[in-house]
Amino acid sequence: MSSFRVRLTMILIGMIGLAVLAAGLFMGKTYKENHLDALQDNMVREMKIILDQMDWRSGEPASVYSYFTGNAKRLKEITDTRITFIRGDGVVLGDSDHDPQTMDNHLQREEVIEAKKDGVGRTTRYSDTINENLLYVAMLVHPNDPNSDIIRMALSLQKVDESVQRIWITLVLGLLILFIAAALISYRVALGLTRPLEQITRVAKRIKSLDYRARVHVKRNDEIGELGLAINAMADSLQVQMTRIHQNESQLASVLDNMISGVVMIDASGHIVLLNRRAEEVLGFSVRELVGHHFTVAKQQYELSQIIQEGIERKEHLREEVTFYYPEERLLDLNLVPIFEDDDSFGGVLLVLQDVTAIRRLERMRSEFVANVSHELKTPITAVKGFAETLLGGAVDDPETARSFLQIIYDESDRLNRLIGDILELSKIESRRVPLQFSPIELASFVEKTVELMRAEGLQKQIRLSYKADRDVYVEADEDRLRQIIMNLLSNGINYTPEGGSVSIVVEPVGGENYESVRIHISDTGIGIPKKDLPRIFERFYRVDKARSRSSGGTGLGLSIVKHLVELHKGTISVESRVGSGSTFTIELPVLQ
Repeated sequence: MSSFRVRLTMILIGMIGLAVLAAGLFMGKTYKENHLDALQDNMVREMKIILDQMDWRSGEPASVYSYFTGNAKRLKEITDTRITFIRGDGVVLGDSDHDPQTMDNHLQREEVIEAKKDGVGRTTRYSDTINENLLYVAMLVHPNDPNSDIIRMALSLQKVDESVQRIWITLVLGLLILFIAAALISYRVALGLTRPLEQITRVAKRIKSLDYRARVHVKRNDEIGELGLAINAMADSLQVQMTRIHQNESQLASVLDNMISGVVMIDASGHIVLLNRRAEEVLGFSVRELVGHHFTVAKQQYELSQIIQEGIERKEHLREEVTFYYPEERLLDLNLVPIFEDDDSFGGVLLVLQDVTAIRRLERMRSEFVANVSHELKTPITAVKGFAETLLGGAVDDPETARSFLQIIYDESDRLNRLIGDILELSKIESRRVPLQFSPIELASFVEKTVELMRAEGLQKQIRLSYKADRDVYVEADEDRLRQIIMNLLSNGINYTPEGGSVSIVVEPVGGENYESVRIHISDTGIGIPKKDLPRIFERFYRVDKARSRSSGGTGLGLSIVKHLVELHKGTISVESRVGSGSTFTIELPVLQ
């Protein structure tokens, strides 16, 4: 901006300098012409006075030389000018500075020719006679006669030149002062014009650096002021637009990062340009490792690379289910969608990764559940039907056989009823249609009552039931559902513990006096659970020992119901077991819901 100011200042100074120079030359020339005109007028008046006072003689040149030369010398002393008398044919009759008899004919001199034409003639030239620049003014003695004799006066231009020189010196000094003043004024004008432009430039640079709060302080109402207002309006618009863009980017980033599906955007050249958080988790690569790189850098996902390559080549929607083994085994539903720009050019593909492992597992579990339910329902129904047919076939006439068969039919019906009840109960719990009534429960008295309810069942197998719980340990829970949890686990412990064994409950707060959760340990000395079966014991209808489970009257849904009820209390349940040494189920519940 300073260079522009200098250029503007130099342009203004140059224009002013040229104008001042032209004005000075014009004034000097005008002054010189006016000065010469004034000298001419004075000389004409003097020559008229001379002619009025002088007797003009005629005759042969030789007879009048002395007369005219004497008068010329006398007049020179009076007028301080060179006087020359010239006859009409150009012969010099007398001269104040030279012998007229030796002088050339003056008929072709410029001032003489002009005088014969206009009555008065003037010229300036170098005189060879006296070796000096002179101003010559010639005038006809008889103005109306073109052949009239001529009187001429010559004035040395040295004095004129000295006068003009003084004028030029004065003029140059004045013009120099004027030029300096004009230069200062030009700089001030340039500064006044460029300073707002500098401010506008600084603001524009700040806006370029994403500082949209920068504004121009407008103090003028001219075009520069309008430019400043336009810059401010542009900054306001940019600030609003960038704020909106940042909000949209933040919202888009939030949506992408919180999507349950992985999203990967790949350009037409095969380079990854976008990767959300879920895609990182699914693919096992970070944004830094993939974004900006070719999709083939994910070498562990060979099938994915093949699908992407096919999508880029075919430029059409593709969908496949692929099993990934890195970073862990997953079943993914891949949707590859081509992206086209506004001009219908191919811009790349958008890959959506959806983990359907859990969905497929649930579908498999549902199928297994239906199969298990069908199987579990079919067994008692088959038994009831078979014994009923036997009775109808004549066994009813034998009282002992009939009573035995009817007892079996009753037991199987009761088992079928329990199975259907557990299925309905589990369905309600899984669909969270079970309303829980939370209230503070003092665990010592609660456990004592629950153990007493199960003691009779334990006495049948001579199994000792015990508990340990500190007083004043409370938890907020649904009392009926919590009792259902404890009784199911106690019942399991009794069923799978040989005669003479024991089942115990231990309640302990977690975290000292200001405990935030409690743990309930239910242990038995039973047959234990094989390690391979531990991950699946909470699944519906899963049994470690199917024959014994059925003989004990179990439905295979008890532990699944327990797990869902614990989760409804925002708690966790785990199990530790060794074959032949018994099992320990641990429930951890928060104190406050």
